[in-house]
Amino acid sequence: MTPSFCKIGSIPFHFYAFIDSSFTHKDNQGYQEVMVIGLTSIPGRCWGLSVIFSQGGALYRQIPPHALTFSENASSWTLDQAQLWNCYSYSFTTLYNPILKGMRMSTKIHNKIYYGEYLFSATHIEDGWSNTPEQDKEFFFIKLDNGRLTIQPTNKITFIDKSFIDNTSIASLKLNETVYSCSE
Repeated sequence: MTPSFCKIGSIPFHFYAFIDSSFTHKDNQGYQEVMVIGLTSIPGRCWGLSVIFSQGGALYRQIPPHALTFSENASSWTLDQAQLWNCYSYSFTTLYNPILKGMRMSTKIHNKIYYGEYLFSATHIEDGWSNTPEQDKEFFFIKLDNGRLTIQPTNKITFIDKSFIDNTSIASLKLNETVYSCSE
């Protein structure tokens, strides 16, 4: 059974990264090593990351995704590069598909293609938008090759698997606007 959360929840597995301490400390101490353990979802805001600092063991919540990096030498990153859409519900669930573990992905951000690796995804539940096909979104958390995190909806990503997927001709898919229901 997939867990559901209200406002705060865990991610499918923890991972290690760095946080720009200007977001978390009174005195900027550069990048600090952290273990990422969870998410916060508040409507109208970006996803918030919950982390534990390796230095001192403090738990810190609601860190914006553009404050996270997988490398202390990563280039600067803005919130609109890290996440396209705000959260729209307190209720959400996290998803991890083991078939996609480590799978290469691409995403287009500000007309530039970025490559990276699938981490997991999250989706909102128990709200009006999630019940409407054209508004429902699944947010993919991607560890980019440039050392940054991006969170992109399904229609902004592609998977790369040379053994199965032909990425030379990406189809122009239409938005699902239909509710399908079996009649009795």
